[in-house]
Amino acid sequence: MVEQSIKYRYDTQLLIAGENLDEDDISDYFTENFDGDCLLAVGDEDLIKIHFHTNEPWKVLEYCRTLGEIYDIVVEDMDRQSRGLKG
Repeated sequence: MVEQSIKYRYDTQLLIAGENLDEDDISDYFTENFDGDCLLAVGDEDLIKIHFHTNEPWKVLEYCRTLGEIYDIVVEDMDRQSRGLKG
């Protein structure tokens, strides 16, 4: 059995296009509501880039969709990648 050494398995990245987006509010929401690490929420009021490691990427996508249009979505399995497999 392979021991999992990665605490948060999915590297989740996406862009949010919207209006009146606030990277600080988005960061605070992530911190208060999601379990994960390596959060990056940067941009301006019209476009925010999200990068986050989590075990529940679908929750990130559901929340971000409430903020605007989401696109360039990438969810990579870092556990598979660490074993030399396609993530």
